[in-house]
Amino acid sequence: MLTADILPRVFVFIEKTREIRLSDPSNSFSPQQVMNFYSGTYPILTTAMIEGPEIKGDEIQYRFITTLGTKG
Repeated sequence: MLTADILPRVFVFIEKTREIRLSDPSNSFSPQQVMNFYSGTYPILTTAMIEGPEIKGDEIQYRFITTLGTKG
């Protein structure tokens, strides 16, 4: 018998050399609203772009791409 599961959303961004994984604060939030929600804790997200969704393993990943601090 087939079963359908709802995959959890995970939001990922790189700060310096560390990958930071953020959990989904609410299924009703859009990815933009999630980014705004976490921007108080991680100010670098205020200028980030959203990439995704991409299914990896048993989760749906969105990436917050930041350009602050990169050269070139």
